[in-house]
Amino acid sequence: VQLVESGGGLVQAGDSLTLSCAASVSIFRINTMGWYRQAPGSQRELVAVISTGGSTNYADSLKGRFTISRDIAKNTVYLQMSSLKPEDTGVYYCYAKGIYAYWGQGTQVTVSS
Repeated sequence: VQLVESGGGLVQAGDSLTLSCAASVSIFRINTMGWYRQAPGSQRELVAVISTGGSTNYADSLKGRFTISRDIAKNTVYLQMSSLKPEDTGVYYCYAKGIYAYWGQGTQVTVSS
């Protein structure tokens, strides 16, 4: 499974941004897909995941600002981020878990104050 992220960039605090993750296989075959992020000097942390059945799970600190969704026909998972803060800065990685776990190459999100 190959995962290709896009949509990262430099934004200002308070802005919104949507990330996309395109999978090389039908995402309906993948048990869980989602997003993790890694800030400079920090460990990679969960942002949000979505299961085959459509159930979602978010990091508590991000609930209400971030929304994960998917387009099965396009084999794509999205992460809508709103009211961005400088502490949201980091590399955002797409994640897929079936029998094995797969990671994308990451996309940089930088939020300036």
